[in-house]
Amino acid sequence: MNMINKQPSIECVWPAEAILGESPYWCSEEQMLYWVDIDGKTVMSFDPATGARKTYPQIYEVGNIVKRTDGGFIAAMESGLTLLDDNLSNIEIFDKPEEKLPNNRFNDGKCDRRGRFWAGSLDRGEVLPAGSLYCVGSDNNVSKVLSELVIPNGMGWSLDNKTMYFTDSGKCTIYAFDFDLQTAKIENRREFIVVDPEHGVPDGLCVDAKGFVWSAHWGGSCVTRYDPDGKVERVVAMPVPLVTSLAFGGAKLDQLFITSARYGMSDTELAEAPLSGGLFVFEPGVLGLPDVPYNQGA
Repeated sequence: MNMINKQPSIECVWPAEAILGESPYWCSEEQMLYWVDIDGKTVMSFDPATGARKTYPQIYEVGNIVKRTDGGFIAAMESGLTLLDDNLSNIEIFDKPEEKLPNNRFNDGKCDRRGRFWAGSLDRGEVLPAGSLYCVGSDNNVSKVLSELVIPNGMGWSLDNKTMYFTDSGKCTIYAFDFDLQTAKIENRREFIVVDPEHGVPDGLCVDAKGFVWSAHWGGSCVTRYDPDGKVERVVAMPVPLVTSLAFGGAKLDQLFITSARYGMSDTELAEAPLSGGLFVFEPGVLGLPDVPYNQGA
């Protein structure tokens, strides 16, 4: 991949030193960005208007966090699928779909445009195909949609809701599925993007208002924008190697927030990239789509 666009000005708005920063979620109602440090067992919030930062320590590893339409949050944690209150406390575990897989934990998650919550699990060794993808619909009803995944990761949906994009980082592949918005059925899996490991591993994902797909590259020090046919439209270099995920935010959805990690980095590597584990932002010149809250009645 070659740089094919003018490099934007990238700002680290929070040098958080997250071990495994992940899963940014923009709450339009609060005008707030939420993100997690999985290994640090922490949820964080950032207000771009004021620069205010808050941390919410957790007793479990939190793979992702999404607001609920009825107040509070839904999250996928190592303990299972959970509900939390507005203060990110009072955890209620409503399902343990992987209770018999103690070496598994949940990873990335997101809501489709009907407000159903999707979350993937993985084996901590990140080698065995022991992960699954779950969908949480009405009344917190949980269904397993995919199995035998290595590292389920970023996901998103096309503008017409007829395609679901889904990343298995363990296979360096972003897949595309035919998607039925009414039933949540996915079928006809095919390769949308296969990334050469030389350029890192595809991690988190989001779709912008033009229908282009943005992907973070773990170990690749960049994010890439693909057109709906899978062609590289641009590559944006990042000042850290372990780029994990991204989400549009800001009052106009014109800012792209990017999370990162410092997991497993040596002292030498951290000296070369001291902002690793930080939260970054830049203006890509395109608008994003609003993140969708979980609708328990969907």
